[in-house]
Parts: sequence; C-alpha cells; structure tokens
Amino acid sequence: MRASMIGLSALALVASATPALAQDDTKEFTLTGSAAIVSDYRFRGLSQSNKRFAVQASATLTHSSGAYISFWSSSIDDYVAANADAELDLIAGYSTTIGGVTLDGGLLYYVYPSAIKGVNTDFFEPYASIKYAVGPATLKAGIAYAPKQKAIASPVTGHTKDDNVYLYGEASGAIPDTGFALTSHVGYSRGPSFLTGPRKSYWDWNVGATYTWRNATFGVSYVDTNAKSADFNTGFKNIAKAGVVGSVTYAF
Repeated sequence: MRASMIGLSALALVASATPALAQDDTKEFTLTGSAAIVSDYRFRGLSQSNKRFAVQASATLTHSSGAYISFWSSSIDDYVAANADAELDLIAGYSTTIGGVTLDGGLLYYVYPSAIKGVNTDFFEPYASIKYAVGPATLKAGIAYAPKQKAIASPVTGHTKDDNVYLYGEASGAIPDTGFALTSHVGYSRGPSFLTGPRKSYWDWNVGATYTWRNATFGVSYVDTNAKSADFNTGFKNIAKAGVVGSVTYAF
C-alpha cells in the first residue's frame, strides 16, 4: 500500500487556503507553503499512519505561466513502504483557467527515503483534473494513472510489475462571510496492484467541513471505503474502517 496525494482533496483545500508569500502581481514566481497535523493520514480512504496522528508539510513554487513544482510530505507507519517512516511527494505540473474552467495536469513521484535499501518502493503517477466554480461552489473531477512499475506490483497477481488507475470526483462550497466550507469526495481505485491489495477495485468517499481563521484552517471529515483491512494484510489496525479525521493546517 502506498501513500499519495493526495488524499488529493486535502491538498486542494490547503492550496486554496494558502496565501502567496509574494503578493506583487508583477513577479513571475509565487511561493506558498503549509504545515499540518492530522489525527489520521488517509490516502484514498486507507490509513497510512495506523490510525495515529501524522505531521505534514508542503511547498509550491508557481510561475506566472501556470507551471509549478511542489513537494508534499507526511509521516507514515512502517507497513506502508518497507519500514519507511516518511513519504515525500515530488510534483511538477501545469494549470490554466479557460472560461471559468481550470485544467491541471502533471507528474507526481512518490519517494520513501527511509525504506529498506534494495526494496522497490518509489513510483510515479501522471495526473489530470478539471475544475469549475459556480458561485461559492466548486466541482472537480480527476484521474491519476500509475503505469506498470515494480514498486506497485502485487504479490497476489504474481506479476513483476502492475499498474493502477484512480478516478475521483469532488464537490465543495464556501459558506459566504463565515469562514466555513463544506467538502465531499468519492474515488474509485482499480488495479489490481499493491495499491488496491488483492482486490481488483474498491471505492472510497468522505464528507467534511473546514473553518479558516487567518492563516489557520481547522477541518473534520468522515472517511470510509468498501475495502476490508484484511485485503491489505498489515497486521495492524483496521486501516480501511470508517473513521473521523481531524486536521489543523497553517498556511504561509
């Protein structure tokens, strides 16, 4: 099992709440960042921290053309990737808005710096999304596809390489003049690969709310899947079981 963006919905919320360090519109580059504490790091519905707290950080450098590079990191439990205790996501992409529609795409590379040497854990995943805002509400759909790679090969399939596709949809909306926002997400993982365990596919979903005060955002969400913990054979807690996840994020 591997961590991502990801989940990707949490990153989207952080990015939208992150003020630019450089406010001068004439500057070509803008640097943003955040630090967070979460009660459970969930990736596509599955706990990557054994239902414990995790610390996370990110930074993004964006060019005025829409190109960007970014990193995102989180503490994880050792069952995720060969005893690694941290995940580092390296991201390069491009985003543009045309007629109110925002298109975004790029490449994400998952790195586990402290994994056991000689074990294939790192893999890459191209991604693309489309987003459209209607008043205070935002709709988003996206896809992430990890081509066949050794790092995500499932021992169940007997393959030396496997691939995986993730499809998702999101809806969110701010409550005007309150600081509150509502979020929702549904995703579909299809393999089989190490990312989906022995299952050919599974669904994940969550609903939540956030409150932003100055540079701080407080969040709570309910996360669930139709997968079973036994599918991932961690020997730890039920990492696929429904749960409530809290978070505190500081943007700078």
